[in-house]
Amino acid sequence: MKNLMEIYTRKKKDIAAIEKELEESVYTDHAMLRETSMHLLKAGGKRIRPVFVLLSGEFGSYQLQTMKHVAVPLELIHMASLVHDDVIDDANTRRGQLTVRSKWDNRIAMFTGDYIFAKALGVITQIHKPAVHQIMSKAIVEMSIGEMEQIRFFFQSEQTIRDYLLRIRRKTALLIAISCQLGAMAADTPDWISSKLYAFGYNIGMVFQIRDDILDLIGTEKQIGKPPGSDVKQGNITLPVLLAMQDPSLKPLILSELDRIHKLDGQTDVSRFLDMIRGSEGIDKAEVLSQKYLDKAIASLDKLPNVQAKKDLIEIAHFIGNRSY
Repeated sequence: MKNLMEIYTRKKKDIAAIEKELEESVYTDHAMLRETSMHLLKAGGKRIRPVFVLLSGEFGSYQLQTMKHVAVPLELIHMASLVHDDVIDDANTRRGQLTVRSKWDNRIAMFTGDYIFAKALGVITQIHKPAVHQIMSKAIVEMSIGEMEQIRFFFQSEQTIRDYLLRIRRKTALLIAISCQLGAMAADTPDWISSKLYAFGYNIGMVFQIRDDILDLIGTEKQIGKPPGSDVKQGNITLPVLLAMQDPSLKPLILSELDRIHKLDGQTDVSRFLDMIRGSEGIDKAEVLSQKYLDKAIASLDKLPNVQAKKDLIEIAHFIGNRSY
């Protein structure tokens, strides 16, 4: 953890510039839209995507003025997707704060998300590289498909591990992958470097989501900023659950609990379900798969130049793989 803070301290000035630019980007004279847009921004966050943009830019000709026009839109896209997610999930809290939909309502939240998406597209027009825009728009399309797939698979206990992995690839990993790729491209790195960084980001994005899904099952509300078991209440069957169901003696019990939670539309206590998964091998098996992606992420940096950013990316990768919040 100390090393992660050192990385953020090294980039403190640039991260502060990104933060300022984020605020300026969503500013509007419309009072309610300004308040709703700033709400999630003020709740904070790790700003992992902007940090990946900045570090990837260090492999090329790093100019903060250019970097921020990639870092800001990617964080805005992430934020917009969270506002929309909370509507779909009926979520009341995020990062320990009330969600936009909870503080206002679903309609206000949907338009707030749309507004933030639009602002992201405006900021990235400062980058005069068609490939950057093509990559970003394709990622948004894939994210949308990922979200639709998640809804399609709600409470579908027969889904496969492959279904899950493809879903999180679209939902989470791609945006982190292109944060690394576009940061490198904006800094005019050779294609082979941006490709390696894309591979790093993709694999670390898979780790990020698997870890998120594990924490939803084993974390506390204080740690994760929302009640544990939120995923299953929404019908989202994640990797540790799918792996736990590989145990033939446990599968019928888990299916019975899933059926009960589904019939009650998630408005029920899920502590028995959580105890089942925590007592299974599902968590450990998910950790093993997460470690495989982590190893792949670090291996993809092998041939990159030995600049400070490379060491920093490795440190952040380890933090993501072991995080408890």
